Amino acid sequence: MEKQVDVLIIGAGISGIGLAVHLSKNCPQRNFEILERRESFGGTWDLFRYPGIRSDSDMSTFGFNFKPWAKEKVLASGAEIKGYLSDVISENNLKDKIHFGHRVLSANYDSAKKKWFVEIEDNNNKKQTWSANFVMGCTGYYNYDQGYAPKFPKQEDFKGQFIHPQHWPENLDYTGKKVVIIGSGATAITLVPSMVKGGAGHVTMLQRSPTYIATIPSIDFIYEKTRKFMSEETAYKFTRARNIGMQRGIYALAQKYPKTVRRLLLKGIELQLKGKVDMKHFTPSYNPWDQRLCVVPDGDLFKALRESKASVETDQIEKFTANGIQLKSGKHLEADIVISATGLEIQILGGVKGSIDGKPMNTSQHMLYQGVMVSDVPNMAMIIGYINASWTLKVDIAADYICRLINHMDKNGYDEVIAHADPLQLEQDTIMGKMSSGYIARAADVMPKQGKQAPWKITNNYLADRKELKDAKFNDDVLQFHKRGEQEDRKPKLVS
Repeated sequence: MEKQVDVLIIGAGISGIGLAVHLSKNCPQRNFEILERRESFGGTWDLFRYPGIRSDSDMSTFGFNFKPWAKEKVLASGAEIKGYLSDVISENNLKDKIHFGHRVLSANYDSAKKKWFVEIEDNNNKKQTWSANFVMGCTGYYNYDQGYAPKFPKQEDFKGQFIHPQHWPENLDYTGKKVVIIGSGATAITLVPSMVKGGAGHVTMLQRSPTYIATIPSIDFIYEKTRKFMSEETAYKFTRARNIGMQRGIYALAQKYPKTVRRLLLKGIELQLKGKVDMKHFTPSYNPWDQRLCVVPDGDLFKALRESKASVETDQIEKFTANGIQLKSGKHLEADIVISATGLEIQILGGVKGSIDGKPMNTSQHMLYQGVMVSDVPNMAMIIGYINASWTLKVDIAADYICRLINHMDKNGYDEVIAHADPLQLEQDTIMGKMSSGYIARAADVMPKQGKQAPWKITNNYLADRKELKDAKFNDDVLQFHKRGEQEDRKPKLVS
């Protein structure tokens, strides 16, 4: 039997849970359900299980605006983040709203009925169809089934264990083992000190090129002190505002004065290394924030390197051997375990096949109106967080906007909203902007595109977006509203 729902949320990670809370508070007249393909909530924080998995931005901004992060720790472990989300679910009575083990296969919008018809498959391979007025894509932007895994020459010759962090073996014993981690991003710099601490014999980080890394304190002592004379909510808001300003300030400074920020970052690393490691391994060829800036708590990575429990090599792989990796420089790295921390495989809408009246959608030929509504697709929003700030900041303001839009439609009796786009607005850059990170470059054929100007241009500026979305009017020349039964001659312009 077909199940009918007003708002269907795909994904029970941070985006889906956050949107659900905002809907329950601001749109009580609308019912909603959350479909989650996994057997638990949390998304990223349920999937990744590698040692040291943690946030890479501070929890005062990674937490929701409605739920204070109640610990002094600046960065939280995956388990702590999942615990935080569990509290949010309990406090907002969302448990019965989440349908685990339900994978969305396809979603087709019927223009005549002004409804989405969504095909779902559960873990017993039983298929059913749900209908919904709105579909909200809260699936993030990567493939949960597999990470990006380049094929290395002679990889099959390696006799040790070859692991991708996205599929970490349960109870992996690396005590006393020689470990090589391929990569230099957030995952790699988290794994190195964590595996050293966990008893690895030696850990080598093998990178093609260096990454900018900043050291931050593991404890927010200012937050710790303000909580003693402020309410928890007030202290959280104060700390959140401070950190939002700092995030934006550092990013803006890097854009305007890249050489100055570069010098500061490199000097900070030099002080941490204390002459024990060659700075060539931490001197990128690009400017700060051309790729995402990585952070390490209390300089744990540099401590492991100083103590010679870990090392770093900047080189290219010539081939794998039976007992390690042969580098193009001629050096050979012995390894019992090789970890390919080579990044994510980009995927939009969790791989759901979308269509309008049976005509397939090509997400790479769409833009996002106000960074939220999918262009020329009726009643569909997509929440994708910031590349230069905490993901959750975007979740909160996008969810507020969605709620205001739904309430506007209800007040006026509208059943459908379409953000009609001018194809001339379509740029070649994706919504991730001009960042040169590998996973972003690989996203060009699936990721929605940038627009030339507002409301299609993605700024990745939280402060500007917050004001824009809060003040946004719905009676512009872009949003078009319709009622069921109306006859309009229209076809989605950017659907292929």
